Amino acid sequence: MNLTAILSSLLTLLAGIGVFLLACQMMSSNLEAASSERLKKLFAKASGNKMLGVGIGALGTAAIQSSGATTVMTIGFVNAGIISLAQAATIIYGANIGTTVTAQIVALGMFGGNSVSTSVIFSSLAGIGAFLGLFSKRQRFKTMGGILAGFGLLFVGLELMSGSMKAFAALEGVKTFLAGISNPLLLVLLGALFTAIIQSSSVMTSIALAMVVTGLIGIDQGIFLTMGSNIGSCVVAVIAGVTSGTNAKRTALIHLLFNCSGVVLFMLASWGLGWFDVSYGGLFERLFPAAPQMQLAMFHTFFNVVTVALMLPLTSALVALVKRLLPDKPLPSHTEFTLHYVNDNMLRTPPVAVGQVKREILRMADIALENVDRSLEMATQLDFTGKDLFARDERQLNFINRELIAFVVRLNGERGLGEKDRAYLSTTYRSIRDLERIGDYAENIVEYATVLSNSSQQFSDDAKYEISQLKELLHLLYENAMLAYQNEDLSAMDKAKEIEEKIDDYTQQMEEGHIARMEKGICTPSVGAQYLELSSNAERIADHMMNIAKSILQTGQHR
Repeated sequence: MNLTAILSSLLTLLAGIGVFLLACQMMSSNLEAASSERLKKLFAKASGNKMLGVGIGALGTAAIQSSGATTVMTIGFVNAGIISLAQAATIIYGANIGTTVTAQIVALGMFGGNSVSTSVIFSSLAGIGAFLGLFSKRQRFKTMGGILAGFGLLFVGLELMSGSMKAFAALEGVKTFLAGISNPLLLVLLGALFTAIIQSSSVMTSIALAMVVTGLIGIDQGIFLTMGSNIGSCVVAVIAGVTSGTNAKRTALIHLLFNCSGVVLFMLASWGLGWFDVSYGGLFERLFPAAPQMQLAMFHTFFNVVTVALMLPLTSALVALVKRLLPDKPLPSHTEFTLHYVNDNMLRTPPVAVGQVKREILRMADIALENVDRSLEMATQLDFTGKDLFARDERQLNFINRELIAFVVRLNGERGLGEKDRAYLSTTYRSIRDLERIGDYAENIVEYATVLSNSSQQFSDDAKYEISQLKELLHLLYENAMLAYQNEDLSAMDKAKEIEEKIDDYTQQMEEGHIARMEKGICTPSVGAQYLELSSNAERIADHMMNIAKSILQTGQHR
């Protein structure tokens, strides 16, 4: 074989890897779009039950065909405080089992012999899916077309990779070189390195399958390469964890330690079997004779299932270990403000990120309400001990406003979102802005309190009582508005509307009461001016709270 043929084989291999990766991404994004609500509910069910966590991880990964996406999703949930480290560990265990589905599908596609191969049959789904996606008008069928096209392209990429392997198999020099790489540790390291580079254990396993089937490497070599891919797959989690909080880093470390532990245990077992002249390859050759693709695929499944079974009872010890290795540290001043529930790593799982955006908005709402309470306290008591906290949270509201809108813009540009999610995201810009404006009005009230304090004046007892009543109404409005927003509850929205109208009436009564007090000489005009501004700002705060509740009408979320 000349240099041109070798170059052609390398380019074919590169093309196959590219098509395979694109197919995985296409399948993942469309499967997420088709099952976004189910995914959210599935991961929300993670509890203290270890087997449930394993099941959720396995099912979630098998559904979206991406252990990396499942792991990043899990890191996001831990970082947000939705699930514990122990729960995250069991989900990651399950993700390792779920990812073996890809290898089983690829192995199935390699059967065929002299008849039409299953790989060709599956590849034809790429065309069917493309036609369905291009010519269907309904989004549901477009998504289904994307799933089918991705599934078909998976085998197109596999065929390209297999073809390049057959060409390499014809080269005696290549076969001699690969045959010389028999050291298990070196093969594990090669598998880990290649997987880390392409960030897909599925591609590494598929290449190993193609190499084994074409006779380029032996079954034992393929097994150790596949074991190495488990370590290399941790790169995605490590990248996601490094840019997040301490618990996210711990989750990434759990993933790395878990996968490395499995490889170490199986390497030791391999060394022990060697004393009896037994190997993993030999065992699986006996179990699945004349089917090298099934031998490697079944070992991959066996390896991950056994590793989970061995590590599951040790979960608590593993969690305790990573906590000691990565202890809690106080945040430096420059990280005072962060988004608690979202980060760019969650863009890998857009449907779940949408739910996290809502949690971030609800957190922002709590901060805004706290500042409203502080401002009213300062206005009535002229006690400014909470002014520093108020100023800090005002800066935090501005930070969230800026960063969360930027995140939503990026999220909107991602594929894999359903119509409902996109409709919801379109309302978030206004909701975030409403909350930022609530903070601004609270800041205005603090300024009115400062004017009163500087002039050695204060509101009358009647005015203070009216402000306390107004505060109660604002709290009642907030509770119902957020209930409507969080649970898509129309009845809560209607209740919020009634309270908002009461606030309108009450602020009108406050104005009339103020005028009566001025006529009696109880209030001075300068104090009265601050009082009227306060009531006006409170009314606008109520309007912005109501805007958030009414956003569910714009998306049809209540249906």
